[in-house]
Amino acid sequence: MRAVVSRRFDIDRPSRRRQYGRPSLKAKQAFTKALQSNIRKAVFPIAGLGTRFLPATKASPKEMLPVVDKPLIQYAVEEAYAAGVRQMTFVTGRTKRSVEDHFDTAYELESELEAAGKLDLLKVARSIAPDDMSCVFVRQPRALGLGHAVLCARDLVAGEPFAVLLADDLMVGTPTEGPVLAQMVAQFASWRASLLAVQDVPRAHTRRYGIVSGRPVATGLVDMTGIVEKPAPEDAPTTLAVAGRYILTPGIFAELERLSGGVGGEIQLTDGIAQLLRREKVFAYRYHGVRYDCGSKLGFLQATVDLGQHHAEVGAEFRQWLRAREEAAEQA
Repeated sequence: MRAVVSRRFDIDRPSRRRQYGRPSLKAKQAFTKALQSNIRKAVFPIAGLGTRFLPATKASPKEMLPVVDKPLIQYAVEEAYAAGVRQMTFVTGRTKRSVEDHFDTAYELESELEAAGKLDLLKVARSIAPDDMSCVFVRQPRALGLGHAVLCARDLVAGEPFAVLLADDLMVGTPTEGPVLAQMVAQFASWRASLLAVQDVPRAHTRRYGIVSGRPVATGLVDMTGIVEKPAPEDAPTTLAVAGRYILTPGIFAELERLSGGVGGEIQLTDGIAQLLRREKVFAYRYHGVRYDCGSKLGFLQATVDLGQHHAEVGAEFRQWLRAREEAAEQA
């Protein structure tokens, strides 16, 4: 394991603003509250093989697939940083070295850009990892489930509440509420308990998600009484599905250690959370924003089109091209 700290960060760089439009006063207040909380660490489980994107992922990690001009993992890291997280812990596999390289300093690249006078690109290269952000990498020796991946980060979390972000889920917040994880951190500051991001899904899709049940306690917040992994539509207690964002207390590690593992010895995070519910409060938070399932080809394409239309450099031209294409199709 090693920490990688980059050299510069520009918080005003337009490409960092994934939520569409300018942030509102409410979003700025949520951001301030997030910075004042103590969620300082985040875990990114990225050891999966990405077989749904073969052949593209045969030699390259799926987390490095670009949506417009940034890899998936960078969107997740930027979201965590915007929520006040400063230690990024990546649970990796042996094929993920390029993720570590991405967040390291590229001296040769920076030297060439500086010599060529390409200062805008130099600024981009240096802004990938801020000075006050550390990146730590730990191996998951075998693919034994999401719960096992989180358990691999136990010593690095060191007894603190922490966030878990699944890079496959590209989350775009809103101008009024801010980035999704910042919303959750603000909720954590009030409730001081584990939180899961959730969204309503069609009942026919419940078999794709972890599904939670519980009772509403505040606007957008559910006091959880249960969670079940991928139930059949007729068995699902609700249609509230877990998205790829979590804030967890350190108590989750003891519950994950107690699990014997399911088929193939896998330890599922859903099972650990179900056990945690017996000892602690856990809340489900209906986040404000849009989730793109970039673990699927369709979701990846949707994210590329939507984010491309709002990209600071090419968005206007891309929207014009889309309109012209649609008009041509209507006239054909």
